[in-house]
Amino acid sequence: METLKKYHQDINITPELMQRIQELVSHYPEGKQKSALLPVLHELQDAHDNWLSVELQNKAAEILNITPIEVYEVVTFYTMFNQKPVGKYMLEFCVTSCCAINKAEDVMDYTCEKLGVKPGQVTADGLFSVVGVQCLGACGYAPMLQLGDFYHEHLTKEKVDQLINDCKEDKITLHDK
Repeated sequence: METLKKYHQDINITPELMQRIQELVSHYPEGKQKSALLPVLHELQDAHDNWLSVELQNKAAEILNITPIEVYEVVTFYTMFNQKPVGKYMLEFCVTSCCAINKAEDVMDYTCEKLGVKPGQVTADGLFSVVGVQCLGACGYAPMLQLGDFYHEHLTKEKVDQLINDCKEDKITLHDK
């Protein structure tokens, strides 16, 4: 956790965000607000450039009236929560068996080379991150990646080129809300 303190994040809990969080918490019985932790963390991450600093995790603990360690345990366990800044477009390549057999790592390496980053890094313009993730549950569509809430399947270098261009032209929807 200590190494992550070098990342600073401005925390902005707007009235609208707090209202969404309170609505989420209201779905759980009195005294069981900790049950809302996952959806609350998703809301906070979505509202803060897709990552959760230690300070923002502490704010989540404060909002839910739980200890910070209870939040840290969840954030460090689930890979869907980012603990450092990521690109606006985080390309999450499945690297498990079916995708690996279908050359997902080759397509991921191509993407990294094209963007000038290594896995886990952010492009200089802040637009892209490339990461390898465990099974996304779409083995019949390998190789594939997730971008926001959406899957991009049967990947080829040409499809990756088009996806990157669409992102640069702001033609990509990240969330299905």
